[in-house]
Amino acid sequence: MTPARPSWADPRRRGWPAELAALAQQVVPAPMWAYLEAGAREGVTRDEAVDAWRAVRLWPRVLHGTGEPDTRGEVLGAPVRTPVGVAPTSMQRVVHPDGELAMAAGAAAAGALHVVSSNAGHRFSDIGEAARAVDPDAVWWLQAYLPPDREAATPVLRAAAAAGARAVALTVDTPFPGTKYEPAEEDWQGHDLSWHRANFADARAARHHRGLRPEDLAWITETCGLPTVVKGVVRADDARRCVEAGAAGVWVSNHGGRQLDRTISTATALPAVVAAVGHEAEVYVDGGVRSGLDALAALGLGARAVLVGRPPVHALAVAGARGVQALLETLTEELSEALELAGCSRLEQAQGLGAPPDL
Repeated sequence: MTPARPSWADPRRRGWPAELAALAQQVVPAPMWAYLEAGAREGVTRDEAVDAWRAVRLWPRVLHGTGEPDTRGEVLGAPVRTPVGVAPTSMQRVVHPDGELAMAAGAAAAGALHVVSSNAGHRFSDIGEAARAVDPDAVWWLQAYLPPDREAATPVLRAAAAAGARAVALTVDTPFPGTKYEPAEEDWQGHDLSWHRANFADARAARHHRGLRPEDLAWITETCGLPTVVKGVVRADDARRCVEAGAAGVWVSNHGGRQLDRTISTATALPAVVAAVGHEAEVYVDGGVRSGLDALAALGLGARAVLVGRPPVHALAVAGARGVQALLETLTEELSEALELAGCSRLEQAQGLGAPPDL
């Protein structure tokens, strides 16, 4: 018997994401909560993210005889049942003992893309097994940083590929972690953090390359055989350079407002990136998505998939794998309703809803 969906996971209830966050705050250790919710410096970019999606206005279609929409789609040729996926976050074992294993199982149950942080607290082989135990065709990617000596990343990239990852999402907006006013090291006393880079031989080794270049994209694919997606792009000219360097996808992201404060919102950046490269590469987006309407806005502006960061961690903390599944299914139900009301029977018909129609 399928367990009952948690009471907060009801798309008919206004404010359920805030309710979920409040429940998570009750069970997540205080330093982890501060770490998770922190934004860079004054938090301007973090705080603008949600309202930026709410500011997008839609242009629905009528008389298209749509009926019940189909939320199934593909990412880099791999089928998913929803375009709403899980963005990478580290330290998941602090909020739930099963960490990425439960996140993988929940995403697989919802038929969603799961992007695993390179700083995961479980081995990639175990994460892959947790996903396949639920769905043999589960789709997950590795999020990666390149260290100063990129060759040091070779075992990590190859381990992810061997475990079933379908792509590598290279984070390019982090030459070093931006300043955040978050807990000091002493606040973490009593929490075992020694495992949070379980896939590295030396968990304390430097992990950020301060001089990434376009040629690093091809090196990743040559090293592990997986397509490379570039995560952390907000400029159309940078997106163009990524595609010219061989990127299979461009991920519009400002790192959840955790890097350079006062960076443009992803909702604002997305249309120009899509216009520049959307005809050649898949475009994804994250940052402040909290509802199916937000997801429709992103699709309407040209995104192929929409990744959600903090809410899946909230759901993981409150209800483990079942919570993650319930979150993704609730967002997808909201999206399905919004698609039908917008006159769309398929995801690709949503493209263009976020801009005035050609007259």
